[in-house]
Amino acid sequence: MSALEKPALDGRAFRHALGQFPTGVCVVTCRGKDEDIGMTMSSFNSLSLDPPLVLFSVDRRAMSLPQWEAAGGYAINVLADNQQAISNRFARAGTNKWEGAHFERGFADAPVLTGVAAAFECRRWATHDGGDHVLFVAEVVRLKSAPDRQPLVFSKGRYARLEQTTDVAPWPLDIHY
Repeated sequence: MSALEKPALDGRAFRHALGQFPTGVCVVTCRGKDEDIGMTMSSFNSLSLDPPLVLFSVDRRAMSLPQWEAAGGYAINVLADNQQAISNRFARAGTNKWEGAHFERGFADAPVLTGVAAAFECRRWATHDGGDHVLFVAEVVRLKSAPDRQPLVFSKGRYARLEQTTDVAPWPLDIHY
């Protein structure tokens, strides 16, 4: 095989291998032109402490992608472990996700859900090509956290719970620097 050829990668095996990495579950929201937009995603992570940047991604096939790209800000709602129903509701396309939802208006009018483990109100920073997704980099302008709530976790295609331990690892680990 030449250096330019890529080995074939089985898509299903790739997804299963990715499922070995547990993630938190978020509902990311923004105010669209005429409506609130929100979707469940696990593609959220920290990017920078100075400035405070986070990132998430949206599938290029999402009908709401143009509204995400036009939004001036977002709210990243880290769901608590008792919010599986909210995760399921916002994971479905074409439904009235907002019926009965409880939220406050945050930065750029993005909906900030109540009862979450944490919420990050963000200003648009940049977007980048991410293959079949668009990467959104956002600057955190406000946040709130509820340390008494456990985050909702997703792994191996299902929800999971964190097991509390007494071990505390120093963070950030020296290997990062």
